[in-house]
Amino acid sequence: MAGAAAGDGGSRTRGRRLMGKGYAEGPAAEAAEEERERLAQGPPPPRAELRKAVYGCTREQPEPHLLGWDDEVDQDALFDAGQAWGLSVRLVAAA
Repeated sequence: MAGAAAGDGGSRTRGRRLMGKGYAEGPAAEAAEEERERLAQGPPPPRAELRKAVYGCTREQPEPHLLGWDDEVDQDALFDAGQAWGLSVRLVAAA
C-alpha cells in the first residue's frame, strides 16, 4: 500500500499532503517579525542634525580642531592669511 508506506495512516487520498504555509515561512516571515518588533519598541529617537564643520590647525593650537561652521568660516581667507592650515570639512552633529 502506497498510502501506508507514505505515513498517512493508510489513507489513499491522492494529492493531499501536509504542506507548510509558504507565506508564513522564510525571509518574508522573518522580515514581518522584525517589523513587528520595531513597531513594538515605539518610534525611533530623533536623529541629530548634521552640519558641515571646518577643522584645521592654527599657531595657538597646532592639532586639528574646530574652527567654525562651513557656512560661517571663509576657509580660503584663513589659509591665504596664514591663520590656519590643514583645513578639512567634516559632518558633525549640531548642538
